[in-house]
Amino acid sequence: MKREATERSHYLVMDSITLFFLFSAFFTASAQQIQSNVSRGSSLTPTTNSTWLSRSGLYAFGFYKEGNGYAVGIFMAGIPEKTVVWTANRDDPPVSRNATLLFASDGRLVLQMGQEQVAVVAESSGSASASMLNSGNFVIYNSDQGIIWQSFGHPTDTLLPSQRLVAGQGLFSSISDTQHSTGIFLLTMQGDGNLVQYPADDISVATAYFATSAGGLGDNVTLNFDADGHLYLLNATGFNIITNLTNGGYPTEDTIYLMRLDADGIFRIYSHHLKQKGNWSIEWQSSNDACRPKGLCGLNGFCVLNDQKAGCACLPGFDMVQQGNWTAGCERNFDVNSCKSNNGDIKYNMQEVSNTTWEDVSYSVLTRPDKDSCAQACLADCNCEAVLFKGRTCRKQRLPLRYGRRQISDTDTALIKVTHTNDTIKAGKLPRTRDSESQRHGGYGS
Repeated sequence: MKREATERSHYLVMDSITLFFLFSAFFTASAQQIQSNVSRGSSLTPTTNSTWLSRSGLYAFGFYKEGNGYAVGIFMAGIPEKTVVWTANRDDPPVSRNATLLFASDGRLVLQMGQEQVAVVAESSGSASASMLNSGNFVIYNSDQGIIWQSFGHPTDTLLPSQRLVAGQGLFSSISDTQHSTGIFLLTMQGDGNLVQYPADDISVATAYFATSAGGLGDNVTLNFDADGHLYLLNATGFNIITNLTNGGYPTEDTIYLMRLDADGIFRIYSHHLKQKGNWSIEWQSSNDACRPKGLCGLNGFCVLNDQKAGCACLPGFDMVQQGNWTAGCERNFDVNSCKSNNGDIKYNMQEVSNTTWEDVSYSVLTRPDKDSCAQACLADCNCEAVLFKGRTCRKQRLPLRYGRRQISDTDTALIKVTHTNDTIKAGKLPRTRDSESQRHGGYGS
């Protein structure tokens, strides 16, 4: 196995050399004007001299358009789509055109807005120079040319070839393809050697929706990504492959790859042909089930597949919290004053949502012969807001319900307590989930 890994490393080095000369040749005209070394006192502005380019001209560090302003990050400048691969201070609001990115005389890399300065890299104090490398890695050096910080060590939602995810690191999805602040999904390389996906706000065994192993695979395991699209886990020695997520072997001539945790919670490997017009193409994805990511439809909403595309629906008696944003979930569209009227008559009924699964947070589990008797048990209990019924098991729930999805093959039924006037399910399509057409053609840009 060690010999195999050594041979593979040799070929990957050769691939990297080939890619370097490919990029150099492909961007010859522009590369002649490029200086990759950045010295103290250098600065950038959004409208003039806005980036520091790699020698190949493929990657750029600096300002890119974000919403109504600008953000600082790394993107591919050498292709028509300026694909963002790393973002600094990703949850800060965009800055205006009057901002300045400054590599200050004391070695700090800061974003200056009037009298205010915000650190772009916290560990940059005392640095001597920086460089945007051909690999897409932005590095900062000390006076001895030792690397004191690199973007590859602080990934956001993307891995580039030769970049790795070490134990304790994770990728957080972006809100959307064009909004790069932190989204709702996490892919993390755990300390036990397991690569796992969770809803970002609820990391527990019960909420994981992707994992490379049911148990631990050892300490200091890393997720690695090679130039030929090979995605795999290495043990602590760095020589033995534990798990292959992909086998690699994708064409490397005139082609580049990236791995991204997308806004819809699925991570994918994309390819882009440098000499052909077109967008990014999907080579591999962690799941073909668009409803698999938990939390896609928010609280009290559930995911529905339509021609393999993800859509969302609200529970009966609920409406979207934010129009156009299903991840914000659903809320009641009626007032809840009291469980029963003054004369003791129940003024609610139960609406059925069949073939759906939900997170089970039951406060009471009963045995009932049928759905009707399960529904009556909820109506008679003022604490009960919904029940999950399967077989003869009736599970009482309080709201909100989470992680809902429709599965036609499942016999689970949710029964929701609503007023007599509520008898419909509000449904719609996820505005931020990529449909099959956009997945074929990519769609990343700044």
